[in-house]
Amino acid sequence: MMMHAFYFIVVFLLTIFNAIGRFWPSRFKSDFLLSVARAGYVGNMASPDVHVRICEQEILKYDLEIKALIQDINECSGPQNKLTELNADVKKSFHNLRLRIQDLEQMAMEQDKESGKQTLISQVEGHRKQMLSNQTVWRKANLASKLSIDIMEKQALLNGSDGAVRQRKLTKDGLAQTTSDITENLMSISRMMAQQVQQSEETKTSLATSSRTIQETNEEFKAMTGTIKLGRKLITKYNRRELTDKLLIFLALALFFATVLYILKKRLFPFL
Repeated sequence: MMMHAFYFIVVFLLTIFNAIGRFWPSRFKSDFLLSVARAGYVGNMASPDVHVRICEQEILKYDLEIKALIQDINECSGPQNKLTELNADVKKSFHNLRLRIQDLEQMAMEQDKESGKQTLISQVEGHRKQMLSNQTVWRKANLASKLSIDIMEKQALLNGSDGAVRQRKLTKDGLAQTTSDITENLMSISRMMAQQVQQSEETKTSLATSSRTIQETNEEFKAMTGTIKLGRKLITKYNRRELTDKLLIFLALALFFATVLYILKKRLFPFL
């Protein structure tokens, strides 16, 4: 819980910096917050596993890089190739982040203790949700930035203030490049959505398997409970039978000794 609280504090600081410090380069903001995050993260990490700590630090680093790049996209006013470069950097960071989350999930599956395993799995799910949130914000920032660039270029064309922009917009090469970029971005968004659907299907399958396992275990426990009850009844029955056998033996012995005494009395003391 302390780690999650610290993580949200870092994100809050990044938001404040973006609001009041737009003249600062985003790389400076990201590097500064990353150093603070590393310092706090190492102090608050409870797991003794060095590989897990390193993996968590890299996930935090890529997450902060993505947030800084998304902020750059929000502030990007052109040209189009700058926006394309920023999107390429975001794709690369998302790819690295996805790989590190998969590594953390593999480390969770290799944990010996069930509590440690469940803790890491919970952290993996949190990172995936945060990644999905970043992807949504990225798509919105892309659309907003493209709309802003289009409006500025159209305005420049109408006002005749920028001859280079007018020439680029009027050429077929510029239109083809813009169309190609939009198509590539749409295909990238489609691929990401397909990946998310596939991950959801895998999660659903995993939950169904876990549910079946729990049901089978419950049935086994019920069968064991019935066997234990049956054994208890048999033991009680055998105890009662043992008591009956002892009573019969005692009565037989008493009858035997009474018969012996009677015979001795008749032989030794016939006059009685």
